[in-house]
Amino acid sequence: QVHLVESGGGLVQPGGSLRLSCAASESIFSIGALGWYRQAPGKQRELVATITNRGSTNYADFAKDRFTISRDDVKKTGYLQMNRLKPEDTAVYYCNLQINLARVYWGQGTQVTVSS
Repeated sequence: QVHLVESGGGLVQPGGSLRLSCAASESIFSIGALGWYRQAPGKQRELVATITNRGSTNYADFAKDRFTISRDDVKKTGYLQMNRLKPEDTAVYYCNLQINLARVYWGQGTQVTVSS
């Protein structure tokens, strides 16, 4: 079992920045693909960005040029740097670690609110 703990969410003004962190409990973190997802009230959970264990990244269209996903396998931690935040970015953000099809783990989520 791998436990994931997100942190770094909060209230930020439009145009501001936040960096989310996802800390894993086990070193197997380093072989998994890390993803960030978000879920706004009344909406389905959606993909934000992913990064493979080799560092290949993929972004949702809304995240391109504003968000950056990264990982530090020594620290067993993933990150999501979010810049130029918009009110529509308001959501609970979840990290996801996929070791294989049968081993997929989720964090508890961290709230991001973008409002003036």
